[in-house]
Amino acid sequence: THGVNSTGSCSWKIYVKGGVVTWETQQTDYPRTRADMPNHEPRGCSRGASYSWYLYSANRLKYPMVRGRLMRMWREARRSLAPVEAWASIVEDPKKARAYKSVRGRGGFVRASWDEVTEIVAAANVYTIRKYGPDRIAGFSPIPAMSMVSYAAGSRYLSLIGGVNLSFYDWYCDLPPSSPQTWGEQTDVPESADWYNSTFIIAWGSNVP
Repeated sequence: THGVNSTGSCSWKIYVKGGVVTWETQQTDYPRTRADMPNHEPRGCSRGASYSWYLYSANRLKYPMVRGRLMRMWREARRSLAPVEAWASIVEDPKKARAYKSVRGRGGFVRASWDEVTEIVAAANVYTIRKYGPDRIAGFSPIPAMSMVSYAAGSRYLSLIGGVNLSFYDWYCDLPPSSPQTWGEQTDVPESADWYNSTFIIAWGSNVP
């Protein structure tokens, strides 16, 4: 399987030539639901079918990127200040804060090291908790279908600091959020194989950009 951000975590057959992924097709190794129902395979979406495009895309991020103006101010502040104090010196200075916030949406990112970005995130979290309280920290974790370890790590972190752990429905926004918002569960409903037993089906969709 290759990683696609979906709670289905559908498996795929990956075809490789010369060490390069050439194309993919839906896997057909899922267990049958029930003997009295037709096989609902294959399973997979268009995002999974085009994943190799993402894999080799020139736009794929392979290392941390930070807005250039912010990175320059951070490196300058860290020459003489501890991480949390360095962050405070930037966000509490109206001129500095406006300098990097005013160019949002205009690109201008520069490459940074993993040590730098993890320190910035940690400093920003500590600063926010001290000044406004832990409930001002809201975050997402990877969906459980991707990795229970990474999901648990993010959820545990937010729980330990008293932050807000948002639903991964809020994160990738391709499934209806009304069920978990209303009932408190992740759409615990019959899967598509059960459509076979239906006497009336409404297919309702839209193509909103």
